[in-house]
Amino acid sequence: MRVPPGSLRILSLFSARHLVTLQRRGLCDAPMRLVQFHRHSDGGGVRVGVEQDEGLGVVDLRAFDPSMPSTMKELLELGDEGLNCARRAVSSGQCVLKRSDVRLLSPILAPEKVVCVGLNYRDHCLEQNAPIPKEPIIFSKFPNAITGPYDDIVLPSESQEVDWEAELAFVIGRQGKHIKEEEALSYVAGFMVANDVSARDWQMKRNGKQWLLGKTFESFCPLGPALVTTDAVRDPHKLGIRCLVNGEKVQSSNTEQMIFKTEALISWVSKFVTLTPGDVFLTGTPPGVGVFRKPPVFLKRGDVVECQIDQLGSIINKVI
Repeated sequence: MRVPPGSLRILSLFSARHLVTLQRRGLCDAPMRLVQFHRHSDGGGVRVGVEQDEGLGVVDLRAFDPSMPSTMKELLELGDEGLNCARRAVSSGQCVLKRSDVRLLSPILAPEKVVCVGLNYRDHCLEQNAPIPKEPIIFSKFPNAITGPYDDIVLPSESQEVDWEAELAFVIGRQGKHIKEEEALSYVAGFMVANDVSARDWQMKRNGKQWLLGKTFESFCPLGPALVTTDAVRDPHKLGIRCLVNGEKVQSSNTEQMIFKTEALISWVSKFVTLTPGDVFLTGTPPGVGVFRKPPVFLKRGDVVECQIDQLGSIINKVI
């Protein structure tokens, strides 16, 4: 059941407890595209907003309610209270900034964890003649690798083999440990597009073939353009996923090829660590990466990389 237009204004009169109850019953679960941004006019402070649609205006949550936090992580830590306020701001029709007045940042900055999954697409395993993993292969990026959906990817002087990886990402919305698979999706705040930029020489030939250093140069984790709440994604495991380099399609697959789905990844990782609001998961990439082309192809200065996922949008990053 979906609330008719204008009804959220009435719901805002209820107590926070009633709002939480209504949301859990599905009565005020309007999907949202949550964003972080700078306003060009205020010197660059981080703010949280709701994108009206990809490429359209942004509702400034703190302008609507000065008590709202200024980062996405803090918004998620508020739980239902924060998301309900965001929905009230959207339904009010107020505090809308023109897209030309803002610069979108990564939907999440400085998460506690960036959890990545290797070899998680069946077609990607076939591409390199690798066996299908029996357990998730987990590695990490440092949070300082995160950059915005339209920011530059910086080629490090230490690597000559920088590659692209379009990926589905999701963000944890509430704390949990030893999470059951059947309950795991309730811990997801939303989904977004990621590019797991990778220095293949460091990943595959150096540092004992440990993956971390090759994955975590600064700017090697573009995210965005928005954190799309779970109620807006019909099935996260049936989404077209693509990567284009200079307009040429180099990756094209579907998230149904994922070996370990969102629920399995949350349950697995939460056996080892406590998941907290704002934690980011990158769920693996499909075939078409540069390193397995014949001959291999790597990114060079001036290239433009676009990663697209159906229902989520696209991120576009120039290589400098």
